[in-house]
Amino acid sequence: MREDRNDRTMLAEAEAWRSRDLAVLWHPCTQMAEHPDTLPLLPIRRGRGVWLEGVDGKRYLDAVSSWWTNLFGHGEPRIAEAIAAQARELEHVIFAGFSHEPGLKLAEALLRIAPRQAGRAALARVFYADNGSAAVEIALKMSFHSFANRGQSRRTRFVALGNGYHGETLGALSMGDLPLYRRVYAPLLLEPLFAPSPDAYECEPGESAEAVALRRADELEAIFAEHGESICALILEPLVQCAGAMRMHHPAYLRRAREICDWHGAHLIADEIAVGFGRTGTMFACEQAGIAPDFLCLSKGLTGGFLPMSAVLTTNDVYEAFLSESRDRGFLHSHSYTGNPLGCAAALASLAIFDSEPVLERNRITSTRMAELAAPLREHPHIADVRQTGMILAMEMAADGRSRTAFPASERRGLRAYRAGLERGAVLRPLGDVLYWMPPYCIDEPALQHLADATFHALNEATR
Repeated sequence: MREDRNDRTMLAEAEAWRSRDLAVLWHPCTQMAEHPDTLPLLPIRRGRGVWLEGVDGKRYLDAVSSWWTNLFGHGEPRIAEAIAAQARELEHVIFAGFSHEPGLKLAEALLRIAPRQAGRAALARVFYADNGSAAVEIALKMSFHSFANRGQSRRTRFVALGNGYHGETLGALSMGDLPLYRRVYAPLLLEPLFAPSPDAYECEPGESAEAVALRRADELEAIFAEHGESICALILEPLVQCAGAMRMHHPAYLRRAREICDWHGAHLIADEIAVGFGRTGTMFACEQAGIAPDFLCLSKGLTGGFLPMSAVLTTNDVYEAFLSESRDRGFLHSHSYTGNPLGCAAALASLAIFDSEPVLERNRITSTRMAELAAPLREHPHIADVRQTGMILAMEMAADGRSRTAFPASERRGLRAYRAGLERGAVLRPLGDVLYWMPPYCIDEPALQHLADATFHALNEATR
């Protein structure tokens, strides 16, 4: 009886929380009219490892790493302690004209592990910001401004990929090609040149992932051939277009993209905000193509999922274009919390885990197990594709898996799967009708089994 009363108390507390929340809060990426009936609102009390605990006492496996941010699990004590220790010394200081140890050490650490390419100058400078969208804005502005400072005033355009996503501030949103986010703001946006995505899902019959990547690279080259003298940079998400339904491409595209940018004197901006820090099987996705970009945008996993922070890595060549006696030739971009010591401390603690443990090796074992558990789904009549790159595995639901005929969007099958997943204690937040696994790296065998069982249930419920 006592346990029943506790359950009733927690349920009442959760319901009271929802009422208070809906009276004052506006949640991101949400049609608020769908709360609470269509879209569940889950008050969370705490997180430990791969698990989130609701105010109502229910546990949910965080299969999406809380929007792809969490690397080593919720409440990771080494990162939490690093933040606490730094807070006792210096919580923040203006980064213009000032410096501090965590900011310096983090820059040195990031440059040590950044992708390298034989015969190419290394990434050598770090500029901090607050989030991924801000990192993209910085890279775009730096690219354009560096050319302007060198008298190349005709370079005012960017090339981006179809199905891409780079954030939701106006510059970053301009580089995205997802109508859900872009359409309403189109009158406010820059107009990049969009190149077709090298997405392996779009292979012609009998065409390999590498072949479609090279075919799309030829189309990219045609764009540069026509507009090359006006292009500042190509921006892309290496290997996985995450918000674009976890569509994946072969590394051959990145190699050709690097060659095309070099040939036309343009920059290559690698948006590794979602795919960096081991998500694709290597520390950075660019490594799998053996290339280094001119700008590397990092965020999300940078702090292990603890604090908002981002970093843009670039070359000395770009940096030196801003050195002048003229102040307006400098990069006068700023954020109040640039180089925040707490965020830097969290990032250093996260990188220290990579240094002290065989994280990438363990991830390869985990990703193999993920593939084994998902393998039966390839025969599911309503699964059109199961694709995987490292610790990212996606399942594309369809009305007919064999012909890849999509469900009508109005049926919202992904939402049905999401709700069914929650019933079984797993957060499977969909991208349209695509479910995916991108769990924290600490996920173990029982949790993987739980995730697989919840996913099979969710798919069956959503597609019946």
